[in-house]
Amino acid sequence: MSDDSSTRPTTRVVPKPRRVRFDMPAGTSRQHFVDGDLVMSHFVSTLSATFPEGEDFFIRSVREYRDHISDADLKEAVKGFIAQEATHRHQHRLLNDRLQAMGYPTEGIDRHIKKLVGRLEKRFSPKMRLAVTAALEHYTATFAEIILTSDEAQELIGYTEVRPILLWHALEECEHKAVAFDVYETVGGSERTRVWGMRIASLLLFTELVIQTTRSLAGDRAAYNPVRLLRSLRAFRHNPLFSRAAIERFRSYTHAGFHPDDWDSAEILERWTKELFDADGGQQLRSNV
Repeated sequence: MSDDSSTRPTTRVVPKPRRVRFDMPAGTSRQHFVDGDLVMSHFVSTLSATFPEGEDFFIRSVREYRDHISDADLKEAVKGFIAQEATHRHQHRLLNDRLQAMGYPTEGIDRHIKKLVGRLEKRFSPKMRLAVTAALEHYTATFAEIILTSDEAQELIGYTEVRPILLWHALEECEHKAVAFDVYETVGGSERTRVWGMRIASLLLFTELVIQTTRSLAGDRAAYNPVRLLRSLRAFRHNPLFSRAAIERFRSYTHAGFHPDDWDSAEILERWTKELFDADGGQQLRSNV
């Protein structure tokens, strides 16, 4: 990361809508699909369960200001952002249906998040909703880039049917990581509200992930094996998604003058676009990843 805004990319990344299809997990009984790890499997399942309603919230928050944007490139980026998030919502609903059949409580978490988002939308102003969206996009982009750059994270997500979904989602989070932020700045959002948006987003995100992952684990008989649970919790503590470097990046959002492009994603996007998609327009996701 550089604090010098002159090092930021001069060309805006325009998110590309993609038509994708994935093989979903075929199991009908509980499987610890993230490298056989107990806690990480429940964590990823919980994260997936929050996405459909979360993506809907992001879409509504950005779309609220679509008609306030005059910059043609940003308008196109917003269009791509909405299309990508809508596809994420759809694919994670399909995945969540399979995870529910495997014993993960994705349906209950989805209902809870819908109610929570509804309460927040009634309480917060449109600009605060956009600030929270931009902050949450910083978290998802950070998770995404760690998954795409860390060998340890690559091993952690395993090689089951869930892997291509996570890699595709991570790539697109990197592509559109600055869109909500740029919309917020364009419509005159203040630094103070932006920072408060991050504080609110952090409280909501980590509170919900802890509570809902614990809820998910409580329904799994394997979690009542103390040796296995403690071993898995120890491994989770050293998870690259929550390393010191990750925490530093989370916190960078509150620095004065921050922009998502302070964290350069150009090489990541170039590598993984080639890795995951065909060269003839990138519409057909490869299955051999």
